[in-house]
Amino acid sequence: MNNTTFTLGNGLRVIHNYDPATAMVAVDVMYNVGARDENPNLTGMAHLFEHLMFAGSENVSDFDGALERVGGISNAWTSNDFTNFYDVAPAANAETLFWLESDRMLSLSFSEKSLEVQRSVVIEEFKQTHLNRPYGDLSHHLRALLYSVHPYRYPTIGKEIDHLRRVTLDDLRSFYFSHYAPNNAVLAVSGNITSDRVRELAEKWFGSIPRRDIAPRLYEQEPPVTSPRQERLVRDVPRAMVTIAYPMPGYGQPGYIECDLITDILANGRSSRFYRQLVMQGDLFSDADASISGSDEPGFLMLNGRLNRSDDASVAEARSILTEAASMLATPGNVSEHELTRAVNRYESQATFSSMNYLNKAQTLAMAEMHGEDVNSIIPAYRSVTTSDITATAARILNPDSSVTIEYLPR
Repeated sequence: MNNTTFTLGNGLRVIHNYDPATAMVAVDVMYNVGARDENPNLTGMAHLFEHLMFAGSENVSDFDGALERVGGISNAWTSNDFTNFYDVAPAANAETLFWLESDRMLSLSFSEKSLEVQRSVVIEEFKQTHLNRPYGDLSHHLRALLYSVHPYRYPTIGKEIDHLRRVTLDDLRSFYFSHYAPNNAVLAVSGNITSDRVRELAEKWFGSIPRRDIAPRLYEQEPPVTSPRQERLVRDVPRAMVTIAYPMPGYGQPGYIECDLITDILANGRSSRFYRQLVMQGDLFSDADASISGSDEPGFLMLNGRLNRSDDASVAEARSILTEAASMLATPGNVSEHELTRAVNRYESQATFSSMNYLNKAQTLAMAEMHGEDVNSIIPAYRSVTTSDITATAARILNPDSSVTIEYLPR
């Protein structure tokens, strides 16, 4: 991608990609704030703010209404690391997107009414996605086993509902003004709009927003897992499930890309090892998967299998099979060039097709700028990985002594 970058006087980083193939424009604002920045006794704040940012700002009482009037749509997401807001509208109405995003960066309209409305929405989401859904509390239990001091020990939704119930307007103001600021954000723009126009609108709408003092991250780094940890959960679930996780490097650190490719080799598509060896060749697994948390700081690589049987012997067998199938990658010569090339080709294909969409481009550019990397360097980094790299990383990461296991059994 050919991109233009510049930084405003208040510290807002701007990155732009011109895409004449569309009549639309996407504006993406990513803030360097997530669940890791919360008070551990008041979790769920970042996700609550994702909702509050649509509840009205200093000069715009109805964000969605103003956007819909110019043919636009918007959405957002929150992770443990970042909070992201994105808007789309016809290119002729691009200025409206800059106006709306700048106003909620300037100041939200804090009120008891908006807090109560959005609090109830988030609490209901907490119940639906984590308490009342089968396996929904996996992230709570898995993270609590993996982490003891780092804020990754609870998921983005929050540690418990009572934390959300305790949030006050003073808590909101304090969290907002210490994290949501131009010097803690990236503005990414993609679509049928020139770089000169982006610079003009960025200066006009964002340039006067003052810098703010960003709260420092004072939490401790997580000590290594040195012995296996496990927990058995009896829940209202349709079938038994086994999840095994291993600590892994954070984004941009040595071994991160290799871990991503390891999970692709194991479980991405019908040609993957898990599908061919675990699902198709036996009757124990109904499905099996592998993934990484994809976090900014040290995260985890996860193996997951749902079973057709729920007796103790089957659960123990499933744990053994999952572990053995993954650990085979640590055997020299076990990973073929063809297998690695297929995984890298799949990654490149997905990344390339994704970048054809102007909205995906904007989000990809925002994340790359937040990470301080050239978006064009990502695929070559994956291409540079060798089979020896995969083997060495698998031997280091897939260590039984650092494994964390969750077993779900039907009630």
